[in-house]
Amino acid sequence: MQALADVILPVFLVIGFGYVARWRNLISDAQVEGVVWFTQTFAIPCLLFVAISRLDLGQEFDWRLLVSFYAGAVASFALGFAGARVFFKRDWEDCVAIGFVALFSNTVLLGLPITERAYGPDALAANYAIIALHSPICYAIGITTMEMMRNRGGRLRDTARRVFNAMFHNALVIAIALGFAVNLTGLPLPGVMDDALDMMVRAALPAALFSLGGVLYRYRPEGDLRTIAYVVALSLVVHPAITFGLAKAFGLSTEALRSAVVTAAMAPGVNVYVFANMYGRAKRVAASSALIGTALVMLTGWLWLQVLP
Repeated sequence: MQALADVILPVFLVIGFGYVARWRNLISDAQVEGVVWFTQTFAIPCLLFVAISRLDLGQEFDWRLLVSFYAGAVASFALGFAGARVFFKRDWEDCVAIGFVALFSNTVLLGLPITERAYGPDALAANYAIIALHSPICYAIGITTMEMMRNRGGRLRDTARRVFNAMFHNALVIAIALGFAVNLTGLPLPGVMDDALDMMVRAALPAALFSLGGVLYRYRPEGDLRTIAYVVALSLVVHPAITFGLAKAFGLSTEALRSAVVTAAMAPGVNVYVFANMYGRAKRVAASSALIGTALVMLTGWLWLQVLP
């Protein structure tokens, strides 16, 4: 429990700095949105580009690991989407954004350090295999479904064009594609470029968390508490439970089982607000779910660690 607190409390402090700064009017809503725009358009894309361009893609990708994790993620997305419509009567675009909250786990900021603290640095190979595909798969699902909902009743060809345009005009998706291109071609980057990217990467997560605090001041959870509780339960309970069951059924190694379940058991990441903000949908649910889910990981994460071999 202390290890989880050591990982999660600094995250909360940075979010808290942003919340207090906005609460005390040290920054304005416009300034918060400026930081969100910076992280969404520049810093986080640089982070994704660097992470993917430097991954060892030659390591073995076990299909059982990936199916176990992503089947749970997609099931959580489907349940989040359906529940938002059936239980909470949200419109279709809101349903997609809410489903995305249940889909996108915080694989990097929480998943990596918690796995490392629990099982050591040699236990992270399976985490990196999941992370390599995480943003491309999740954004492909989220953007495709959102564009289909926004173009309901339109021609399939028009919908496909809108999906393609949305995917390849999105800074995050472009960064991911470029990262894979550099990785697969072995194209060396100049040292000056590497240094500049590393500076942007160091700014990405603190700036994203700080801006999330400012966003939370504006989008406090009043009126959406049941929806938030629902998607947080999908993220922290349903996703890891499905992953655990499939991993056991597939006979995954103990090391891969641990990485898959711990990663699946993480709270929604900052990117759920990035996605919600990109489309202007369910922003309060996304921001509050990331905060509340992260707090609850101190309890639910510890419980999952007790279940694992």
